[in-house]
Amino acid sequence: MRKGPVSSGSEPSGQRDANLKIAIVDESAVRAAILEDGLREAGFTQVTRIEETRNLLARIYALDPEVILIGLESPSRDTLEQLFQMSRVVKRPVAMFVDQSDRASIQAAMDAGVSAYIVDGLRKDRVTTILDLCISRFNAFSRLQNELDQAKGALEERKLIDRAKAIMMKARGLSEDEAYALMRKTAMNQHKKIAEIAQVVITAAELLG
Repeated sequence: MRKGPVSSGSEPSGQRDANLKIAIVDESAVRAAILEDGLREAGFTQVTRIEETRNLLARIYALDPEVILIGLESPSRDTLEQLFQMSRVVKRPVAMFVDQSDRASIQAAMDAGVSAYIVDGLRKDRVTTILDLCISRFNAFSRLQNELDQAKGALEERKLIDRAKAIMMKARGLSEDEAYALMRKTAMNQHKKIAEIAQVVITAAELLG
């Protein structure tokens, strides 16, 4: 499935992008119709209903929607866990409408990455507002996650470089600045990142040590 930010399709003129692909997962035809009517009245045309949760992940992968809306009456723990697992895997905005719930289920939904968990709030006139909220929360979380991943990556690279510098300082009698300058020069000559050169130094030291 594709990754990255999702747009709700709101245009300056107030018109919405009819090409936003939305999947409705709901075994109830009545409940699904409320969601579908609200979306179509707002201008969304690529709306597909999935009528059962069996093999849901495969169905979602085949459809490749940009947003997933789930309607449930009184979900069992097993049903919720399957849906939460799907939410963790597909990395898409997910809004879940349930008729009744409890605090543990709400917390589990948030932990699974469900962007909006609506209890007893399924109304046609609220669908697009909740859709926009769902997408906005998903994109905000994605940005935070990307920043965290980048920070972790930078820290790991820093650790590699520091370890490689220590190896070079000991093996060749270089100062810290000299060891770094040598790795930097090598990286530039080979069109690689300094962290990649650092990893080569560490690997070589482990093989020879």
